[in-house]
Amino acid sequence: MDAPAAWEIRKTAILAQCVGHYPLTSLLAWTDGAPGDKWANLVAERDFYVALHEGSVAATGMLTPSTRQVDAIFVSPSHMGKGLGRHMLSFIEARATDHALDSLRLDATLNAASFYRRFGWSGEAISTYRSPGGLELACIPMTKTISAVIPTSEDKLRP
Repeated sequence: MDAPAAWEIRKTAILAQCVGHYPLTSLLAWTDGAPGDKWANLVAERDFYVALHEGSVAATGMLTPSTRQVDAIFVSPSHMGKGLGRHMLSFIEARATDHALDSLRLDATLNAASFYRRFGWSGEAISTYRSPGGLELACIPMTKTISAVIPTSEDKLRP
């Protein structure tokens, strides 16, 4: 099952990349605990994706088509800087076009906003992300318009 590996990547990525952008007490609260049934169900039942490297989970990402929300893009610290985050983001954007979505949104951590901007996402204002567990963190709401490919009658193959 990918849930424990995805949880570990989430935890280690947050602790590796968010230091200096958030108080350590907030980071420890954000990463505290172990994955429960809610996390396992999220990974198993949603549009949750993992990228493998040499048979191990190295990156994660999630798309919620009903809200156009991108979440949980995390890369294992041992694989950072190798393009896995860019590939995961591109993959999720492609899945969004499969769902005929024309725009997406996400709440970027303060350290990740520049990463998203490099790939066409926009957003500058700082807001507050409220986790399901009640933790509040500064974030940057971001959006991106994507090209949704919706077949028309002219696009259909003819016999």
